[in-house]
Amino acid sequence: MQPTLLDTRHREQARSDNTSLHSHLAKPLALAAMSLGLGVVQLDITIVNTALSSIGTSLGGSVAELQWVVTAYTIAFAAFILTAGALGDRVGAKRIFIGGFAIFTLASLACALASSAVFLIAARSVQGLAAAILVPNSLTLLNHAYADPKARGRAVGFWAAGASVALTAGPFVGGTLIALVGWRSIFLVNLPIGAAGLWLAWRYAEETPRLVQREIDLPGQIAAIAALGTLAGALIEGGVLGWSHPLVIMGFAAAAVISFLFVWREARAPQPMLPLSLFGHRMFALTALVGLLFNIAFYGLIFVLSLYFQKVSGWSPFATGLAFVPMMGMVLPANLVAASVSERLGAPQTIALASLITAAGCIALLPITSGTSYWAIGAQLVVLGGGLGLLVPPLTSTLLGSVEKSRSGIAAGVLNATRQTGSVLGVALFGSLVQGDNGFIAGAHASLVISAAVLVAGAVVIWLGRPKKGR
Repeated sequence: MQPTLLDTRHREQARSDNTSLHSHLAKPLALAAMSLGLGVVQLDITIVNTALSSIGTSLGGSVAELQWVVTAYTIAFAAFILTAGALGDRVGAKRIFIGGFAIFTLASLACALASSAVFLIAARSVQGLAAAILVPNSLTLLNHAYADPKARGRAVGFWAAGASVALTAGPFVGGTLIALVGWRSIFLVNLPIGAAGLWLAWRYAEETPRLVQREIDLPGQIAAIAALGTLAGALIEGGVLGWSHPLVIMGFAAAAVISFLFVWREARAPQPMLPLSLFGHRMFALTALVGLLFNIAFYGLIFVLSLYFQKVSGWSPFATGLAFVPMMGMVLPANLVAASVSERLGAPQTIALASLITAAGCIALLPITSGTSYWAIGAQLVVLGGGLGLLVPPLTSTLLGSVEKSRSGIAAGVLNATRQTGSVLGVALFGSLVQGDNGFIAGAHASLVISAAVLVAGAVVIWLGRPKKGR
């Protein structure tokens, strides 16, 4: 039977409607892929902490090896994030983003199959490398897809919301999965997320223009990894071998020398991975410093509290996950009020206030002992989460507003790199303190005092360095 003219028109109309629907959904679905990319990175920052005790029992890892399970991820994340953004500019952000998602998914599978602590640490390093690829390139794709500033602002809000949800849900989801299936399941949960993100990005994201003139600063990249790795190693092993051990002293010396070489290289490179000229902007330098100090305190304490709940209090991973829910649940509401607080007080003042609030939470935790009930410290944990949520939006907007718009991408990358570097140093330092000769509780108290001190220092420098009225 021959098709009629009416049938042909109906088919053409259906194809037109499908094309229109595909075009209408392309941007939201591409945005969903970008949000999944950021969300899975944030999920693996928090979800692993609930599994530390289970991993140590299963693989026979010491506290130092558990530190490396957390730190290997953040070292790779912090060290590669600037190069990953440059690589996306040179090759195309979509290609690099898809490659990063594939690597992250395969590395997650390798983590789940790990037969030893050493194998898990290696797989976590690869995960961190992939995370460094996902974060800057997801933002590049988002900026490319949304040209209108208002639409881009809403898209960034959705993109960041995925990270907040993942950050909040991480401890609870991790505790639940470990209780029902085991610690390996916290890595397997990344597989369906990775599959969905890969398909959505491949199907709906638009490729960005390739800037073939963008060079990769390989010597700077190698120096960054070596400097951060040796410094973290010296801090971690200091708690095991002692701070006066020759190998620990050599580690600190090597980190200092390599750091000097890194700065020397970046000052002379034609296209450095870390443009030192950015730090000529006072507010850029101050906000980057505050981001570093805040993450030393916050994520270092997350590691210590995870071990406290599980090893000292004897809680299950599920109970540990529940314990962190109020803290992480406070981040999103504080994010939402941060803008109005900044408008009323000013962004630098809000950053200082958030740092002082978090410092007060640290000081209020000082009475903690091996027999302290959760109800005696729950309010303090909520204060810590509120401080984080209040700090991040004005910190980010102030840093980005301190440089030219053409350099906002590299500025955001520097902020991420400095904050992740703070996480590396916090976990390494505080983990070494709680496994020292003085005992866990004494190390936890020292960690709280150091956290309060660096947070107050951050508040002071941003307050003193804020722009004066009329200038």
